[in-house]
Amino acid sequence: MDRKDLQKLAQARLEDAKTLLDNGRADAAYYLAGYIVECALKACIAKQTKEHDFPPEPGFVSKVYSHNLETLVDKANLKPIFDREVDDDNQFGLNWSVVRDWSEKSRYEFHGENKARDMLNAVLDADHGVLQCIRRHW
Repeated sequence: MDRKDLQKLAQARLEDAKTLLDNGRADAAYYLAGYIVECALKACIAKQTKEHDFPPEPGFVSKVYSHNLETLVDKANLKPIFDREVDDDNQFGLNWSVVRDWSEKSRYEFHGENKARDMLNAVLDADHGVLQCIRRHW
């Protein structure tokens, strides 16, 4: 799987999440909203790799196979950008606070329509959304 595949996957899951939310499947929409961010961050990490480079140290590799969004932000070298956005843009800060608590374990939890809608809005906000910030770097 390469960077373009991860970008396409994020976009496909975005459409899936919207459809699920619109059809009363809020818990699945919440899970997919976080997965969108995970795929987008992994596209940023993939952008940093070069075809003939020696693989990075094993600790780095195990961390990029994480589902933890804050770890992925760090490994994508976006932490300073996210920190600056949080400091400069209150709405982005609120959106990131909603998104960063997502976990792959959320697929085993109930979230409800309001929480799913908040999550999807935090990811997709056209001016202050988490995905918008990531797309500038993927």
